[in-house]
Amino acid sequence: MKTGTLLLFALLVLNVSGQEYDEGREISTIFGDRNISNGGYGSITFNYSQIGTDENNNFKDAVVIGGRGSWVIGHWFAFGIGGSGFLNDFHYDSDLRQYVNLSGGYGGLYFEPILLPRVPVHLALPVLVGLGGIAYTTSYNLYAMDENNIFVEDAAPFLILEPGVELEFNVIRFFRIAVGAYYRFTSDIQLLSTETDVLNGLSTGVTLKFGKF
Repeated sequence: MKTGTLLLFALLVLNVSGQEYDEGREISTIFGDRNISNGGYGSITFNYSQIGTDENNNFKDAVVIGGRGSWVIGHWFAFGIGGSGFLNDFHYDSDLRQYVNLSGGYGGLYFEPILLPRVPVHLALPVLVGLGGIAYTTSYNLYAMDENNIFVEDAAPFLILEPGVELEFNVIRFFRIAVGAYYRFTSDIQLLSTETDVLNGLSTGVTLKFGKF
């Protein structure tokens, strides 16, 4: 009798434990899981880079300003779209006998793994895949930099892959600051008086991110 009572009690315990285990292990589906957090953020990036060279083969300083909007899945992965615009220093070209610069922009899809997102300081690894355009512009008067004195001499499209690494700081719940380094790889650029790999290079800067992470 005691053996039967103990066996019945053991079966009841196993049944309750099994139900609790199953409740904590719901099947994940393609279209969502109530246990997965979803969020999103918008950001703006301010970068420094060097793009192109002058007549003495000195690299020219450039600013790169960009933004992105991303969907954050489970705190650890973000997917979205974004883009950047760039402009290097106006400088005098003795061969052309005029002031010149390079400007343009690019955009596409962002893929961003986020490592240890709950830790106050962690890493993010954004990768941009997209396309863009670059223009070679000239001016005959450095002191009259209006639309009537700037001329587009040539322009060209390109494909771009830009991986990066960001050290990200969780400042407050809905705001993060990231200090990052990125490298541009582009297809060959066919542009007047410009090397085909003119955009290949490093940029560094700061990104401000606002949203639900």
